[in-house]
Amino acid sequence: MTPWTEAAAEETSGRAAGEPLLVADSWLLAEGRVRGYGRHRERFLRACAESGACGEPGGPGPRRLVGFWHDMTAALPRTGEWFPRVELAAGSLELRLRLRKAPPLGTRVRLWSAGQPDPRSEPRHKGPDLDALAGVRARAVAEGAQEALLVDASGTVLESATASVLWWEGDTLCLPPDGAPVLPGVTAGLIRERAARSAVPVAHRRRTVAELAGREVWLVNALHGIRPVTSWTDDTMKAGPAEKAAEWRHWLENLTEPLPN
Repeated sequence: MTPWTEAAAEETSGRAAGEPLLVADSWLLAEGRVRGYGRHRERFLRACAESGACGEPGGPGPRRLVGFWHDMTAALPRTGEWFPRVELAAGSLELRLRLRKAPPLGTRVRLWSAGQPDPRSEPRHKGPDLDALAGVRARAVAEGAQEALLVDASGTVLESATASVLWWEGDTLCLPPDGAPVLPGVTAGLIRERAARSAVPVAHRRRTVAELAGREVWLVNALHGIRPVTSWTDDTMKAGPAEKAAEWRHWLENLTEPLPN
């Protein structure tokens, strides 16, 4: 396995190692424990296969992919807090691990009130569009926010630059429309499954950014878990009270498991 490189933490560019990425995946690793590790493995291996790289000369076949994941897992530290990223590089078709210190974790988020046109070329795969998403997030920070919501051509909310978006309408957990071009989020999947087990209604709905005003909105990802939206950059757009977030965060934080040997 290619030796890892260490870098700073928040998910930003796909070019930190010098070339664009075909596939990437990342997760929070704290004292040797991870949430949904097997799901990250399956998402990464599936995305590598769907990228077409496996059929290219010098590309990683199934055996090499599995061997990489095994060796990478063994190399991960069992102490400290980390935000590792596994990558399949576009040019060299190299598989590699970037071991990054985890940034401070957030428990809430401020959103840019203007929906941003989705700049991604491959929204269902993490990696090829990390640079474009980093640009969106940088513009949100310049507007006094931490994140921005991506919208489709009709203005329907899809997700944020680094997280899935969920919201509550009464006691119904809501997601973007079924079949929307969004990343299959590991954390969002865990939340949906808990809702199904708990008989919490789940619905796919078309909503604009403005239609999320006054609702409990969450950004969810593998790094921060659940972050309720507590403010918007437009003062006329009020955030709904985060009544459900604390209990769901507590449940999610208790899902971590030790890395496999």
